[in-house]
Amino acid sequence: MRLHMIPSSAAVASAVALALVVPVPAAAQAPEQGREPARTADGQPDIQGLWNNVEAFFVPFERPSELDAQAEVSADALQAVLEEQAEQKVAAADSGTGAGPLHWYEYGATSEPGSTPSLVVDPPDGRLPALTPFGSQRREYYQVHRHDAAETIAPSDRCVSRGLLGKMLPTFYNNGKMILQAPGYVVIFSEMIHNARIIPLDGRPRIADGIRLWEGDARGRWEGNTLIVETTNYRDMGEMRGSDLHTEQLRIVERFTVVDGETIDYEARIDDPKTFTAAWTVAYPFKRDPSYQIFEYACHEANYSVPHMLSGARAEEARAAAGRQ
Repeated sequence: MRLHMIPSSAAVASAVALALVVPVPAAAQAPEQGREPARTADGQPDIQGLWNNVEAFFVPFERPSELDAQAEVSADALQAVLEEQAEQKVAAADSGTGAGPLHWYEYGATSEPGSTPSLVVDPPDGRLPALTPFGSQRREYYQVHRHDAAETIAPSDRCVSRGLLGKMLPTFYNNGKMILQAPGYVVIFSEMIHNARIIPLDGRPRIADGIRLWEGDARGRWEGNTLIVETTNYRDMGEMRGSDLHTEQLRIVERFTVVDGETIDYEARIDDPKTFTAAWTVAYPFKRDPSYQIFEYACHEANYSVPHMLSGARAEEARAAAGRQ
C-alpha cells in the first residue's frame, strides 16, 4: 500500500491496481502483434493518463558488485541482493534523525526470474562509465563543500528541481506521472516537485544557446509508436544522481515506446562528455495506473532551515572576525 503525506485537491483516481514486480528489461518486451495504440485527434499514439515506475524501485541502479557481469542472473541470486538492499533502505528510513518516516516511502516490490539486475543497461556490465578527471574532482569537492554557501546549495534542497533524471528515475516516493497531449505537444507532469515538461513536436528551433534551464529545453518527435525526446540547454551544476552534477554539455535522449495499452518502455541515453568518459543508458517500463493519486508536493513551505543555517554560519564568522581584531 502506498501512503503519501498530504492529499491534493487535484488528485485523479479511477480503477486498475498495480502488480508489484521487478520489470524485465525494456529491450526484452515487444508490442503485441497486430495491435496499434489508440490515436489522438492529431494522430499521436494516445498515451494520456496516469503512469508510474514504482515497480522498478527495488531494481538496483547499477549492477551490484555481488553479481558477476553475465547478461542474466539467477532469480535466487538477484532476490538475495534485493532483499539485503531492501532491508538497508527500510533501516535507513526508520533510523530517526536524518531520514523521513517509513510511511513516506513506496516499498513492496518482488523479483522474478530473468529480471534485469540493474537499471543501467549500457555499458553492458550495468555499471556507469568512469568519471572524467573534471567530473571526479567536482564530485569529491561537492561531497564535502556542497553546503558551504547559498550559491552552491542543490536545487533539490531548495525544492526547485531534482533534474530531469531525478524526476524520471524510480525513487523513494512520488513516482507518478500524468501525461497530457494536445495538438503538437506532449506534457509530462511529475509528482516529484510537480514540474511539468512541455514538449513541442512541431520541429521548432531550439532556444538560444545562452539560455540555460535546470531541466533543459526539450524537443520531441514520433517515430512510429516511439516518442523520442532530445533535451539540451541545461544549466551547469544541475543534479543527475546523488553527488554527480552535470555540466552545460549534458544531452539526454529519451525514448517512450508504446508496448500496449498498459505499458510504456522507457529508455534514456545520457551524454555529458565533460563529466563521464562515455555515454550511458538506463531502461525500465512505466505502467498505466488509473488508480494512482498524485498528491501535493509540500516541500519548502515554512522551511527555514537554509536561512537559519546560513545566518548561524555568518554569525560564527562575525564572532571569529571580531576576535581577531
